[in-house]
Amino acid sequence: MNAVFETFKLRAEAVSAEVHRFPRKNEALDFILHYLHDVGISETPQTGAVWASCPFLDGFDQKQLSSQLPGLSFDVNREASAEAKVGISQLDWAIANTGTLVQDAARVDQRLVSTLPLIHIALIRSDRLVPDLPSALSKIRPEQTNYISFITGPSRTADIERVLTIGVHGPEKLIIVFFDGVCDEPGRVN
Repeated sequence: MNAVFETFKLRAEAVSAEVHRFPRKNEALDFILHYLHDVGISETPQTGAVWASCPFLDGFDQKQLSSQLPGLSFDVNREASAEAKVGISQLDWAIANTGTLVQDAARVDQRLVSTLPLIHIALIRSDRLVPDLPSALSKIRPEQTNYISFITGPSRTADIERVLTIGVHGPEKLIIVFFDGVCDEPGRVN
């Protein structure tokens, strides 16, 4: 797993993503909360954070997290996401040889928080890291999924006068947070 993770990290960082890995969910949460504090998350317009519902949040008191960090909201809608500085979502798979994240984005809240804010924090369980695209495709069930997103680095385009521009059609910064653990039941990580 370490070699596969190092490959992912190398590929993702090559396209301007930031990659972190933590052995426990609590450590990943501490990192996220410190990061949100450091980037100035507050209740002031354009400085909030929206966090889409996900299994990572199981076992954490969302009201307590919101009171601990004013400006952090778990009520995701189009307006809140467009006004937010940071969006947080949990992804389904990570592909090592391309540094790509894969998300079943059928839920609108997942799409909103991963595309509208300036910064996207993507959570991924370490055991959901696969070596290549064929491995990821073997895990995806098209009959159960209506909308799959593949995310490789922050938004970028070279349409405008053939000059590479970051963040035109989506987040200008992508922070990928892996967390280890064994899944005993869906939505539960130890």
